[in-house]
Amino acid sequence: MPAVRNPALRHVLTMMLTPILMCVGMGLAYLGAFSSPEPHHMPVAVVGSGPQAKVFAQTVKDRAGDKLDVRTLDDRSTAIDRLMTRDIDGAYVLGGKAPELIVAGAGSDTTVSVVEKVFTPVAARQGLPLTVTDVAPTVDDDPTGQGLFFLLVAVSIGSYASVAVIGGAGAVLRMRTRALLVVAASGVVSLIGAAFAGPVFHLAHQHLWGLWAMTWLYSAGILFIGVGLHTFLKKWTTLGVMVLFVMLNFTSSGGIFRPDVQNGFFAALHGFWNGAGYVEGARSLLYFDSYDLARNVWTLVAWLAAGLVVIGVAKLAESRQERALTAPAAPARSEAELTAEADEEAEQAVGV
Repeated sequence: MPAVRNPALRHVLTMMLTPILMCVGMGLAYLGAFSSPEPHHMPVAVVGSGPQAKVFAQTVKDRAGDKLDVRTLDDRSTAIDRLMTRDIDGAYVLGGKAPELIVAGAGSDTTVSVVEKVFTPVAARQGLPLTVTDVAPTVDDDPTGQGLFFLLVAVSIGSYASVAVIGGAGAVLRMRTRALLVVAASGVVSLIGAAFAGPVFHLAHQHLWGLWAMTWLYSAGILFIGVGLHTFLKKWTTLGVMVLFVMLNFTSSGGIFRPDVQNGFFAALHGFWNGAGYVEGARSLLYFDSYDLARNVWTLVAWLAAGLVVIGVAKLAESRQERALTAPAAPARSEAELTAEADEEAEQAVGV
């Protein structure tokens, strides 16, 4: 076909693969992660002593099947401790004038909704109203607790869009210079994130500088990995970074649905992906007395370390390419060609 032989048209058709693959990838990721939330072995507790509590817990377990992991606890204070250490998602307290459901809303608003849907009919079968007590409520400025997820989105976009600029437009710069730009860009992005979390939207009423430090770790990890990958992926970097830090990242972060209401794939990613480390670390810092904070910070450190490894490997690869280009027969790419390619990448990233 004569039209396909047209270099400009062939270039456009090739570049159209990127948005098409983004469309497919985003659909598979978001619909796969969010379309059918259902509890899977969600940990809950029945609070009470004696055979009656054990029989009641077993009855709830039999009705729920694999949806719930039901255990018994002797007293209410123990249940609160388990909620604050995030070992359970809800505790149904027997006895008293009416049954009580204890939850930790800051852990996940959607998880609380699922737990309430589970135990409200249980109380109704007893013919008693259900009292819900939230022992870890979110701040009034973030009633659903999903503000941290949207902070994750903002910081992620600032980070991976910067990859296109530093990796593309900065391709003519030495890798050391690009690494310094990564440190500076991640610093700026993290300060913007801290401003959003603090004085602008008041998501963080305490520990703002701790949240800033986590934001810097998260942003720097994305930037180092992305800029390093640019050496190998070139014009496909935007797609590659979106797969890593949007499609797989947002969906497994726990910002909308925690892993116990997602399928096994995204639930598994939640255990070690950087977005999950950021969101869960922020929740721990702001609402759960820093419980398990160290593990989430180490997750972010591990991603940053991976980024340093990737950028180190990229530097070695570029050094070999430079040596190869010193041969007389090897044609060097002009600065105009590099600039045109960088502009194209930046347009793709900004468009996304």
